[in-house]
Amino acid sequence: AALMTLTRKRGAATYAQTLQNIPETQVTTLENGLRVASEESSQPTCTVGLWIEAGSRYEDTKTNGAGFFMEHMAFKGTKKRPGSAFEKEVESLGAHLNGYTSREQTAFYIKALSKDMPKVVELLSDLVQNCALEDSQIEKERGIILQELKEMDSNLTDVTFDYLHATAYQGTALARTVEGTTENIKRLTRADLASYIDTHFKAPRMVLAAAGGISHRELVDAAKQHFTGASFTYKGDSVPALAHCRFTGSEIRARDDALPLAHIALAVEGPGWADPDNVVLNVANAIIGRYDRTFGGGKNQSSRLAALAVEHNLCHSFEPFNTSYSDTGLFGFHFVSDPLSIDDMMFCAQREWMRLCTSTTESEVTRAKNYLRNAMVAQLDGTTRVCENIGSHLLHYGRCIPLEEWDARISAVDARMVRDVCSKYIYDKCPAIAAVGPIEQLLDYNRIRSAMYWIRL
Repeated sequence: AALMTLTRKRGAATYAQTLQNIPETQVTTLENGLRVASEESSQPTCTVGLWIEAGSRYEDTKTNGAGFFMEHMAFKGTKKRPGSAFEKEVESLGAHLNGYTSREQTAFYIKALSKDMPKVVELLSDLVQNCALEDSQIEKERGIILQELKEMDSNLTDVTFDYLHATAYQGTALARTVEGTTENIKRLTRADLASYIDTHFKAPRMVLAAAGGISHRELVDAAKQHFTGASFTYKGDSVPALAHCRFTGSEIRARDDALPLAHIALAVEGPGWADPDNVVLNVANAIIGRYDRTFGGGKNQSSRLAALAVEHNLCHSFEPFNTSYSDTGLFGFHFVSDPLSIDDMMFCAQREWMRLCTSTTESEVTRAKNYLRNAMVAQLDGTTRVCENIGSHLLHYGRCIPLEEWDARISAVDARMVRDVCSKYIYDKCPAIAAVGPIEQLLDYNRIRSAMYWIRL
């Protein structure tokens, strides 16, 4: 037993050692503008993916949903691998293929054995450069997407956040949903999807990222071999610029008394991705904490809002969020409650915001920073999360920020910074509100707005 204990201690690394021993992210930019980035490790598997600067924010009213439609079509065959041949070839490697579309980025990634990395790169290049877009597959996927849209309507959390974007960024691209409208999905044509690919799937807007037991030189060589199509590079001189999406303090209420629970989201305008205030706001959210009735701890939880929620039965769950985009963001909280608890929960949550602005303590900040450090190190589990960090960082920040630098930024935060930054974004600001369900008890907007400041003598 003593020998086993010694062995375990010898193999364990401290937090500081873990940060210092993370492999360096290597980045190479090809002549056509494609950025190739990787983080090498000794793992027998790897994740290789493409992160693309494209999403619903780049669509207009008529083409909204094209990116989501394209994500579905990407796995349905290419000109070299028609029909289901693409998926079968991925499965023959024992690999896992996935993808997603958001408001500002699209990703396709494959997790496979490290020895199959060159083949995975070739498959990804075929996917984005030679998508078949067969008419029969388009019609088949159209029906599947329409069914998905119906199912999404039953997810009230997603519906609430879509409403929140719609009211916060009304009249702009960020107000539209990622999936698009039913009318758009019904009328999008092959030409619309082909135009979307030709416009956005270009080398300067992409990052080929990889993590795991791979060689960066071999990854670059594979990228040079396969990502060279003439239609893949820009003939112009720059990436199309994004139009600014202005934040508006307003509300959307979708009252339905037949639903059992109310979903409420309240947000103020937050900073864009590259703004250093994000670190401080993430510390503030960690102070607020999160809660669900399935959690243990009861009213002894460290989060004051969670303790109040338990003691007074305020809600079923709540969670703060800090959603960032290129030039703006949404900083707020979302909660689910019984119809008669809405007013009390909103009062307590807004009071917690005011407390962050005026009386945050050092002990709370210390606890929140430790929580963030734990969440940060958890990103090291598995090659897929590391790969996603690499791809997303290069799109958002223009470089991959090492965890050691993130740790230094977190360590620099103190209670005064939290109070100052929260006051900058929260105090006396007009919020955006989205509410769904039995929301009769939700107070008038002006009453909620008046709780965004305290009268202090």
